[in-house]
Amino acid sequence: MSNTLYTLIFLLLTLSCIGKVLATEQPVATDPEARMSITQHSAKFNGKTVKYSVHAGDHFLYDEHRTPKANIYSTAYFADQQTSSERPILFIFNGGPGSSSVWLHMGVFGPKRVVLPSNAEPVGAPPYDLAHNPLSLIDIADMVFIDPVGTGYSHPLGKYQGKDFWGVKEDAVVMADFVRAFTRQHNLFNRPKYLVGESYGTTRAGAMVKELQEGWGTFDLSGVMLISSIVDFQTGDFNVGNDLPFITFLPTYAATAWYHNAIDRSQFANLEAFLQEVRDFALGEYATVLLKGSLASEAERESVLLQLKRMTGLSKAFLTRANLRINEFQFMKELKRDEGLAVGRLDSRYLGKESDLNAERFEADPSGYAIDGAYTALINHYMRTELNVKRNAQYHILSGQVFSNWNWLYERSARSQGFLNVTPFIAKAMRQNKDFRVFVGNGYYDLATPFFATEHSMNHNGIDPSRVTMKYYEAGHMMYIHEPSLIAIVNDMRQFLQAQ
Repeated sequence: MSNTLYTLIFLLLTLSCIGKVLATEQPVATDPEARMSITQHSAKFNGKTVKYSVHAGDHFLYDEHRTPKANIYSTAYFADQQTSSERPILFIFNGGPGSSSVWLHMGVFGPKRVVLPSNAEPVGAPPYDLAHNPLSLIDIADMVFIDPVGTGYSHPLGKYQGKDFWGVKEDAVVMADFVRAFTRQHNLFNRPKYLVGESYGTTRAGAMVKELQEGWGTFDLSGVMLISSIVDFQTGDFNVGNDLPFITFLPTYAATAWYHNAIDRSQFANLEAFLQEVRDFALGEYATVLLKGSLASEAERESVLLQLKRMTGLSKAFLTRANLRINEFQFMKELKRDEGLAVGRLDSRYLGKESDLNAERFEADPSGYAIDGAYTALINHYMRTELNVKRNAQYHILSGQVFSNWNWLYERSARSQGFLNVTPFIAKAMRQNKDFRVFVGNGYYDLATPFFATEHSMNHNGIDPSRVTMKYYEAGHMMYIHEPSLIAIVNDMRQFLQAQ
C-alpha cells in the first residue's frame, strides 16, 4: 500500500473522529418530537373585541452543559398589537403536585371554559358544554399556562428522569428556568410578571419566588396570585402532636354544616357572621383547651364539646370519641353518615353515595369524580379542534405517579425543615421588592386548603398585610365552577391587576 493511500486513510479516520467529538459537544437544539402550534383568534372579552394568538407547544430546557433536560408544554395567549410595558404577563399553573394547568386554563382564565352546574350537581357523561368565556382576563393581560414535568405533555429529556424534577426544590428550579427561558424567547423582560397558582401551585409559587427573586440577575416580580392556598403545611397536616389543623379546619367544618343544614341556622344572622363567631371560638376557648391537653378541666372540655356540636352538627358521642379533635376525612364521612352520604373534600357542597357506612374515609372525593370527566374531555377536544394540537400521546390531567414520588423536603433534612413552609419566601420578597403584592382567593367550602388556615399563614411569617388582598367565595377549592363565585373572583383579580 502506497504512502499516499496510508495518508488518505489516516486523514479520513481523523476527520471522522473529530466529527464525532464535535457532534457530542454541540447542544441538541431541536427534537423530532418538539412541536409548536400557533393559531389566530378573535372574540369579545369584558365588552371589548380582542384579537389574539395562541402558542401551544413544547419548550426545551437545558442543563449547565447545554444538554436537554426537560420538555415543558405550555399554552400561551398573546393579545395582538398589545406591546405596552404596563401590560402584565401571568405565568399560571395548578398543583397536585402532579396536576396539569387544565383547571385554571379551562375554568377561569382561558378564553374558553368548561361550564358546570353551579349547584354542585355531578355532570355525568358527555357531551359537555364548552363555552366562550367573556370573563377571561386576556383584554388586560397575556397568559401562559404551564404544565410541570410529568403532567400534560411535559416530560424529561435524554438522561433525565421524572425524579430529577419531582420535588419541592426540584420543581421550583425547573419551573423558574421555564419562566426565564420564556421571557428571553418573547422579550418580556420589561413587563410586569405575576405567578398564579392554585392549591399546591401556591406552594410552587412561593418556592419559585425564592428561585427568581433572590441573588444576582433576579427576575423581580409584581406579585403572586394564590387561589385556594397552602403555603404552610403545619396548618393542614394532621400529624400526631400537631393541634393546629384542628383549629384551622373548624370554620370550614362549620361552613359545610351550614350549607347542608346540619345545624340550627336560625341562631345566626348570616354565613359571614356565623363564621366570625367560629373563628373567635377557634382561636379562644377551643385553642386554649387543646393547648392545655389533660390540664383542661371537665367543665372546660364540656363547654368546648357543646360548642363544637352546635357549630358542626356532629354528635356529642363522636366528638367525645375524637377527643375534641376532628380529622378532615372523618368529618367528610361523619356529617351525613346516617344518610349514607359523604361530603366532598375539594368542595364540600358536593355529596356522594357510599357503600361502606362504617368506614372512616370516603370511597373517593365526590367533588372530584363529579367534574373530572368534563375537564378531561373538553381540554382534549379544545386542543384538537381550536388550537390544532393533535397528538397521540396522552395529555396527563393529574398524575398519581408524580404525586407518589414527590420529594417533600425543601431543606437537606426533615429535622432542619420541620413542616414545609414557603410563606417566609413570600415575606422576604415583599421586604426586598416594594411593589410585590399578593392576591388570595378562598372558598368557604374548601376542605383541602381551608380559608382559616390561609388566614393563619398570612398573619404570621412576616407578611406585610397592607399588600395582601384576601377575598372569599361561597364555593369550594375551584370556586370558579360556581357561576356567582366565578364572576366575583374575576372582578376581584381584574381590580388587583389594574391597581399595579
